[in-house]
Amino acid sequence: MTAPLMPRATASWLLDNTTLTFEQIAEFCGLHPLEIQALADGETFVVGVDPIATEQLSFEEIQLATKNPLHKLRLKQELSEKQRRTSGPRYTPLNKRQDKPDAVSWLLRHHGNLSDNQIIKLVGTTKSTIDKIRDRSHWNFKNLKPRNPVELGLCTERDLEESLAISEKKEKEPKVMPSKKEVLKKRKVPKLVKAAKPKAAKKTVKPVKATKPKAAKKVVAPKAKKAANPKAKKKGAAKAAKKPATKKKTPKKK
Repeated sequence: MTAPLMPRATASWLLDNTTLTFEQIAEFCGLHPLEIQALADGETFVVGVDPIATEQLSFEEIQLATKNPLHKLRLKQELSEKQRRTSGPRYTPLNKRQDKPDAVSWLLRHHGNLSDNQIIKLVGTTKSTIDKIRDRSHWNFKNLKPRNPVELGLCTERDLEESLAISEKKEKEPKVMPSKKEVLKKRKVPKLVKAAKPKAAKKTVKPVKATKPKAAKKVVAPKAKKAANPKAKKKGAAKAAKKPATKKKTPKKK
């Protein structure tokens, strides 16, 4: 049988406002009779939710079950799966949005094995808010009062229990050591590239200027000696004849 929304809160209300047996309430809410007894003894406190106001249970059905302890309570109308689980972000009324930090604080304190994504789905908060409450850097951390998100109406009991079951299952699963290839893929280690050898500098050959061919030296023919002038020869001979012959000086004997 389909359980009502917020089964613990519904069970708390039925305990306070009806004379139904623990077995009837436990079967209707999908809980164990010992959980109902703990609620009745005050060991766990949950704010009650009226199933008649939420149109999950009729008053006539409660009267029938009160008269007959063997009568099984039935939901007024079976909730469809689409109605129970809606896709997309959870809508939270404005008057309950201020309670989200309290719910996050409660989940972190009592169910630290829940992942951030699970808390986001349950409460409808953001990852930055979870991180700030976890490291106590939230602007209103001193005034936070950890409270159950089910009691605040931010999520259902079933959603919380399913999330806890998933987290417990993951913890029990044996951890498989990843291979070296998987580790390298996750790290995205760049492949080592061999250093390219430096290229030898190209020798720059300066262009040789074309040399102009040297002009051939002009060969000058030796000048021919002028023929002796016969008149000059005669004058020279006449002068020589006119000069007197010089006598050689002989040293005197002592």
